[in-house]
Amino acid sequence: MAVGFGFAAPADNDFTGGSSESAKAQELVKQHFPERRGSSLTLAVQAAAGVTAPGVQSREEALTAQLARAPHITSVHSPYSTPGQISRDGTIAFATLQSDTNPLPSSEVKQLIDETRAAGGGGVEFALGGADVVGAETPYGGASDAIGALAAMLVILIAFGSLLAMGLTMVAALFGILSGLALTFLLGYVFPAPSFSPIVATLLGLGVGIDYALFIVTRYREALAAGNDPEQAVVVAISRAGRSVLFAGATVVIAMLGLFVVQQRLLNATAVAASVTVLMTMVAAVTLLPALLGFAGRGIDRFKLPFLGRTGSRSPLAERWARVIQHRPVTGLVVGASVMVLLTLPAFSMRLSFEDNSTEPHDTSGYASHRILSTGFGAGFDAPFVVVAQLPAGQAGAVLAPLTSAVGSTPGVAAVTPAQTSADGRAALFVAYPTTAHQDAATPRLLHTLRSQVVPPFTADTGVTVHIGGPTAGDADFAAQVADRLPYLIAAVIGLALVLLLALVRSVAIALKAAVMTLLSVGASFGVLVMIVQWGWGNELLGFPTTAPITAWVPLFIFPILFGLSTDYEVFLVSRIREEYDTGHPTREAVARGLGRTARVITAAAAIMVTVFLSVLATPDIAVKEFGLGLAVAVFLDATLVRMVLVPAIMELLGSVNWWLPRWLDRVLPHV
Repeated sequence: MAVGFGFAAPADNDFTGGSSESAKAQELVKQHFPERRGSSLTLAVQAAAGVTAPGVQSREEALTAQLARAPHITSVHSPYSTPGQISRDGTIAFATLQSDTNPLPSSEVKQLIDETRAAGGGGVEFALGGADVVGAETPYGGASDAIGALAAMLVILIAFGSLLAMGLTMVAALFGILSGLALTFLLGYVFPAPSFSPIVATLLGLGVGIDYALFIVTRYREALAAGNDPEQAVVVAISRAGRSVLFAGATVVIAMLGLFVVQQRLLNATAVAASVTVLMTMVAAVTLLPALLGFAGRGIDRFKLPFLGRTGSRSPLAERWARVIQHRPVTGLVVGASVMVLLTLPAFSMRLSFEDNSTEPHDTSGYASHRILSTGFGAGFDAPFVVVAQLPAGQAGAVLAPLTSAVGSTPGVAAVTPAQTSADGRAALFVAYPTTAHQDAATPRLLHTLRSQVVPPFTADTGVTVHIGGPTAGDADFAAQVADRLPYLIAAVIGLALVLLLALVRSVAIALKAAVMTLLSVGASFGVLVMIVQWGWGNELLGFPTTAPITAWVPLFIFPILFGLSTDYEVFLVSRIREEYDTGHPTREAVARGLGRTARVITAAAAIMVTVFLSVLATPDIAVKEFGLGLAVAVFLDATLVRMVLVPAIMELLGSVNWWLPRWLDRVLPHV
């Protein structure tokens, strides 16, 4: 672990790679405009007296001179020497700062932000904006990880009522998480991963790691209460709950690796990081934890707290509730399914994008920059399209003027900058500013219009190649790729998970039911996200500063993670029902007894998951908030409405069909 944390690979947040139009534009820029390879920052200036007033201009020039001395800043374009950088009313202007690296180190960006803030006052406001500012002001992770761990410890303590049982559970889980993260940091040299990769791996590892340890410790305590000696109790716990952990963990790993169908290298890297972390928590649960239980012996309940926890795992209330649903299965099915479908409906209006300065908290420099520049230059100033043309020798003049004019006269384009030709004369670029903002649905539609209607006449049979890129175009291309690939991801994950479920529960109906229930939970989760993030229903109460589309990578990760977590609960519940059925109980009795014996631990596991996932609402990053909220909603619905209503109702209606398995399939599937 020391090697992994001490020599972690650097993060890679460039999502524009591949064969998209924005990726091709970026490649042309790198080839022909080497001075623009790094990232850029924008310094916004607002002064009621006018930015050309002598006192204001001298302060702005002093600040840009100070910022230009930063280690990685290579050039500064002042509004007083570059046309088009002062608003029409003269009260707002901007300067651009170019760097030689992408991204800029976060510590350097924070220093630049501090210097910018300190220069303001006296009727003049300065604000620094750009993608690197978003990363520096709203970092991933932070205190939310500790909050999640502490909340999980409290839930386990309530469930077990024993400090020792809680401590052993947390030790096994945290050892698996830390070893998994250390390994993923080293794998980052082979699979470069984005900045959000560690928090995805940590959240998933924290949730499943504690759950897996919880399942095994619960079964161990139950075996001790049944009269087994400690060694036999460990055997029972690992052979029963441990088997469920192995299958559940394998399902989560397979579900995460399903992200490879998206064919995006950074998402592949994040899938590897999350899978490795889950794998290590699973290994710790079935190796380290049994050893710890061997040391604890019958003292597992030592340091017991009064009025908390019970040794037995049976819940008479849950068993009685299951029998209520079994007496009215149609009502339970209709009501439960109706709620899930109603929550799912908003998901069909989901839009995808990426966070930018406009979605930052309103007290940040990035948001202030967005506010100032939108006021002075229009909403689309933060959403520029970089038009890059690769030109035949000697044809720059014949092509650039009409192309620039055609783009500038397109409805929805507010302005275009003068074209800039590369030093070798083989490429040129200019910037087109939309009239709409980065997060506006009209902006990607304008991009599509430019690419499909405006540009083609200039490239047909002319030898000219034109690509439209830039951050806004890159986000739109990635969102489109997600929308195209998501159905393949769903099909791959469900197909692989069904094979595992069939091998474990040996039932076609139960495996298919699990897939359908998970899809309902995912749909409901997406619907709630749309209502809160896009529509703004209670968004400020949950820390979302404004309405915005859903961050493009969030649905991609919520689906496989939730499918794996839902399978955890399904495996633990159904395997216990199968045990009861195999001992001679009829299906109705087996379902009631199985639910009664797993309800308490599933409730505790779900409570841990929900508290861990909701803890990220403390982080300033909007995408991570969405990720945690979506998973928390889905897990809550899965552990309550699905497990307590829909599952007993469906199994009651199916009757003996629950255990149907064709003979040919029985011969093919491995016996566990």
